[in-house]
Amino acid sequence: MVTAPGSDDEVPAFWRALDRPGLVDVHTHFMPEPVLRKVWAYFDAVTDDDGRPGWPITYRTDEATRLATLRALGVRGFTSLFYPHKPGMAGWLNDWGTGFAAAHDDVVHSATFFPEPDADRQVAEALEAGARIFKVHLQVGAYDPRDPLLSPVWDRLARSGTPVVVHAGSGPEPGPFTGDAPFAQVLARHPQLRAVIAHLGAPEYEAFLDLAARYEHVHLDTTMAFTPFLEALAPFPDHLRARLVEQGDRIVLGTDFPNIPYPYAQQLASLVELDLGDEWLRGVCVDNGARLLGLDPVTLRP
Repeated sequence: MVTAPGSDDEVPAFWRALDRPGLVDVHTHFMPEPVLRKVWAYFDAVTDDDGRPGWPITYRTDEATRLATLRALGVRGFTSLFYPHKPGMAGWLNDWGTGFAAAHDDVVHSATFFPEPDADRQVAEALEAGARIFKVHLQVGAYDPRDPLLSPVWDRLARSGTPVVVHAGSGPEPGPFTGDAPFAQVLARHPQLRAVIAHLGAPEYEAFLDLAARYEHVHLDTTMAFTPFLEALAPFPDHLRARLVEQGDRIVLGTDFPNIPYPYAQQLASLVELDLGDEWLRGVCVDNGARLLGLDPVTLRP
C-alpha cells in the first residue's frame, strides 16, 4: 500500500509511489482578488462553540504563492473554480477566467453561470473561448437548478460533454434548493449531463451515490470528504464504503484549495486511510480526473 503523506512535503512521494506524473485536482479555487477576499471573510466569520476560529484558511497567500504551492505539491492539472451569488456576475467572472487560463498553461479553463436571461449565451461564449469545466454553487447562489432559464444551459453542457461541478449537497448549511431532490430532477431531464457532485454530496452521500449509479456521466469529487474536519460535521457512513469501490471510476480528487482549514496532504492521507487499494487511489487522484477533463495522460496538462 502507498503510504499516506504526513505533510505537504511528502505529497510528491505519494504520487510517485502511485507511479504517476503528478496529481489532478478538479476542485481548486482561483478568482478575482476582491471576490476571494469576500469568500475568506465568510469563512473567517465561522467560529466554534467557544468563539474560536472554526474555519482558518491554511493557504491565505497571494495568488503567485498559491500557484507555486500547487505546483510544488505536484498538482499538474487544476481548476480555477469561481461562482456568482447574484445576476450580472457570471459574464465578467468568465472573462477573468479566460485570461487566467491563458496566463497559466496548467490551469483548466473554468467558467460559471447563473439563472438569468443571458445565461445560455454566456455559456456558449465561454465554451467558444475554451472553457473545459463549469462551477455552480446552489447553496451560495440560493437558486433553483430547475429554473427554466437554466434548461438550455444544462442541455448545451450535456450535448458538449463539458463537466460542471455542482455544490448541491446541504453541507455545511442547507439552502432552499440543496439536497439531492432538486438536482435529481435536472438529471432526469438531462441524463447525459456530466455533473460532478462536490464534496461527495455531503451530507446526502447515499442519495448522490445513487444518482451516480443511475446516470453514467455523473461523477463525485472528494473535496473535504473523509478528513477529520468533515467527519466531525458529516461523517461518511461505513455501510457505503463498498459503493466507493463500485463507483470508483467516477470519483475524482477535489480539495477546495486554498480554502481549507488543514494542509493539502490531509485530503490525500484521508483517502489512503480508507484502505481501498493503490489502484483505487490511482484512479481517484489522477486517472479519473485526467479523463474527465481531457488532460494529456503523460503531462496531465490541458
